[in-house]
Amino acid sequence: MKKMLDQTNEIVEICLLAGKIMLQNGAETYRVEDTMMRIAASFGIQASHSYVTPTGIIFSIDGTGPTKLIRIVERSTDLQKVTIVNSISRKISSGELSLEEAHRQLKELDTKNLAYPLWLQVAAAAIASGCFVIMFQGGWGDFLPAFISGGLGFYCLVYVHRLVKIKFFAEFLASFIIGIMSILFVMIGFGHELDKIVIGSVMPLVPGLLITNAVRDLMAGHLVAGLSKGAEAFLTAFAIGSGIAIIFAIY
Repeated sequence: MKKMLDQTNEIVEICLLAGKIMLQNGAETYRVEDTMMRIAASFGIQASHSYVTPTGIIFSIDGTGPTKLIRIVERSTDLQKVTIVNSISRKISSGELSLEEAHRQLKELDTKNLAYPLWLQVAAAAIASGCFVIMFQGGWGDFLPAFISGGLGFYCLVYVHRLVKIKFFAEFLASFIIGIMSILFVMIGFGHELDKIVIGSVMPLVPGLLITNAVRDLMAGHLVAGLSKGAEAFLTAFAIGSGIAIIFAIY
């Protein structure tokens, strides 16, 4: 009986760990719940229940098994980790992974840092900013100003967020820096269309994944998660807009 209970506890731990990794790295709420229940069913637990919100996961099984809760404090975007968890889940379902091996792989994945180096993230944000200027029918003369402003703003976002864990302030300061740089470039004649430079530069800060996941969760019937993610996306958009609005008001 004790051995069976220990095995059940380990299955619950695996399900919670898989759900935690997915939720921390940008997966939709309904996908997290589905993956956890599929893993439990693959290990012989057919009657499992999960309740997932952006800040926590509750998972339980019928019978003598415990109900466990995990708090989610930090959330970022790393879709590679979500893909790897999905791959592990499929291997579990097909019987390719044992309980111990699945637990080991998930633990390793949880501690890995698969994100691209900071310089590459900043370079990608800078290039994207310049390309957005062209996409919004700006001139090639504004490509470099947006390239510099967007890269500097994204670096500011990452750096400030490491110092202050409140994301709102990091996003606000990043957009404020972008506004200052854009205006300076136009004043010295290096840039021409201020609106195009600003719009292109703030695009890497826009919470596109959050908005998409909020809509998908709402459509899947997860109203609490969908509304909370929508509120988080609204706060991000408000922070970006406030930073730009203040510098424009000063200008």
